[in-house]
Amino acid sequence: MLLAGDVGGTKTLLGLFQRAPRRPVQLEVRAYPTNEFSSFTEILHAFSRDVRPLSAIEAVAVGVAGPVVNQRASLTNVGFEISAVEITAWSGAIRAALLNDLEAMASSVDVLTPDELIALQEGVPRPDGNAVIIAAGTGLGSAYLHRVNGRLRPVPSEGGHADFAARTDREIELLRMLRDTFGRAEVEGVLCGPGMVNLHRFTHAGKPCPALVNVPAGSEPPAISRAALTGSCPYCVEALDLFVSAYGSETGNLALRGVATAGVYVGGGIAPKILPLLQRGEFIKAFRGKPPMDDLLSRIPVKVILNQEAGVLGAAVYANEM
Repeated sequence: MLLAGDVGGTKTLLGLFQRAPRRPVQLEVRAYPTNEFSSFTEILHAFSRDVRPLSAIEAVAVGVAGPVVNQRASLTNVGFEISAVEITAWSGAIRAALLNDLEAMASSVDVLTPDELIALQEGVPRPDGNAVIIAAGTGLGSAYLHRVNGRLRPVPSEGGHADFAARTDREIELLRMLRDTFGRAEVEGVLCGPGMVNLHRFTHAGKPCPALVNVPAGSEPPAISRAALTGSCPYCVEALDLFVSAYGSETGNLALRGVATAGVYVGGGIAPKILPLLQRGEFIKAFRGKPPMDDLLSRIPVKVILNQEAGVLGAAVYANEM
């Protein structure tokens, strides 16, 4: 039996899987609001109560939204720490590992089925090339997949906290607002749920927004997206247009840094929800618009991951190989 986890800033997924030659067989997956618990062990206890008493756990792998150092992690957007020692003590597993959440999600790439992906750009994948993955949700994460002995091996990154690279006059105005508000402009300040709220604040410039009337705190990003997709608020439309273009550009930056000739994968909770906008062309235009590398980028496959449990699946893949 394998135990896999994906601990995010908003929710935590925990799952039981059975070993299999390539893709572990999912037996049970449950979701928990991360901020309603004071520790990861509390979430594990809840999972054990909800599913079954856990026994005979061979290996555990958990992806966490934050940097992992010496098998310990302080979650970037959540107020608790997780360690492999803690997981081992609780589960009794012989093998336990902490991964960066995007490293875990990247581990799912090789086992995803065609119906779990949708192409924004077909491209021509090179079987000897590297790949990359980027995912906007509560935060922004990215990872590299280096080709080693014929297989794609994930390499973690904290690229979401790199500096935001403004390209247009409008984005330079946005950068100034972010710098004045937060002290610096990082990519995650634009490309995630809270980043969408920053874009909304920028495009509205103090003007009221009917889309956010009576919207509970924390529910603003989907409300902004709905208003943009329906065209009910022109300032929300601009906010989401800025989001899509910046997302495409940052994805292209990552593809260049990783020389991702085997493909680019766009994960996270936001992409499937705004898929119609991603498919209109501005995302790929911004992705490709990097001369003299535009020809290289035009040949790279770009796919959105539709499986919203790719993170916990990737953790199970990692545990399966431990």
